[in-house]
Amino acid sequence: MIGVLGSGSWGSALAMHIARIENVMLWGHNKDDIKVIQETRYNPKYLPNIQYPENIIATDSLKELVQNCDQLVFVVPSFALLSILKEIKSIAHKELSFINATKGLEHDSNRFFSEMIDEIFDSPVQAVLSGPSFASEVARHLPTAITIASKNERDAKSFLPLFHHHHMRVYLNSDPIGVQLAGTYKNVIAIAAGISEGLGFGCNARAALITRGLAEMTRLGVSLGASVETFLGLAGVGDLTLTATSTESRNYRFGKLIGEGFTKAEAFEKIFQVVEGANNVINMKALGEKQSIELPIVAEVYKILTENLDPQIAMINLLERSAKSE
Repeated sequence: MIGVLGSGSWGSALAMHIARIENVMLWGHNKDDIKVIQETRYNPKYLPNIQYPENIIATDSLKELVQNCDQLVFVVPSFALLSILKEIKSIAHKELSFINATKGLEHDSNRFFSEMIDEIFDSPVQAVLSGPSFASEVARHLPTAITIASKNERDAKSFLPLFHHHHMRVYLNSDPIGVQLAGTYKNVIAIAAGISEGLGFGCNARAALITRGLAEMTRLGVSLGASVETFLGLAGVGDLTLTATSTESRNYRFGKLIGEGFTKAEAFEKIFQVVEGANNVINMKALGEKQSIELPIVAEVYKILTENLDPQIAMINLLERSAKSE
């Protein structure tokens, strides 16, 4: 049985996909949400009108999941992952393997989650899953391509059978740092693109933000030892394009609300789900400063969300930067 941690839209969608070939135990911290799934086989809050397969067992007991599963798929909010890893470490009395689909960095230490997992579990079998993939489309069995990345090809291949089947195609990657950074950074650029849309700036501005955002994340990634090719693939330009161009993306919708004049609190309330980019921008700004890498789009989104800078002024700041070679 495969354990999936996170019963929101993305965790549920991956559980549904895995359930086509394996039994799944799906864990969520919200007892009421889990009870609804158990009793109705639906989750109206996150994936309305999509039925959970019968071979998905929903639970709110982390201990039950760890006892029954050896392979764990993490799909929890980034702010919660460290505490969950520590709790699993305290209750697990066997070897576990991990594939992480949580997009972000550890909020306080700015560490990549792959590094944390290595540290807590003494370098276990692990990989990272990322790529352009809206949960609702995966849950409805629409064609999707993703990336599984690990420093060890054998580790990446050990998770391949769980995902490379039916409507999903998997590409292997040996650059987990680059894949994690791209999956985090694209959320910030999606907020910027949404803000631009909310301001009525049009498609030209959005294309510029996506292109320059890709350049920013690539510069930062290379400074951290990541591969340029990663940012030109599914986890990079693929996921960025998807997230920064569609209202299906909560980060894009959040940014659009900010651009339309809603406060950050009001925008959070309307989205009602975790907006990872609002936290990710703090991590990306800190990483850029540590690596002495200039990140203009991140800097302006950071000022909008943490210093209440007027979005119109932020966009003007980007436009008025001195001319330079591409």
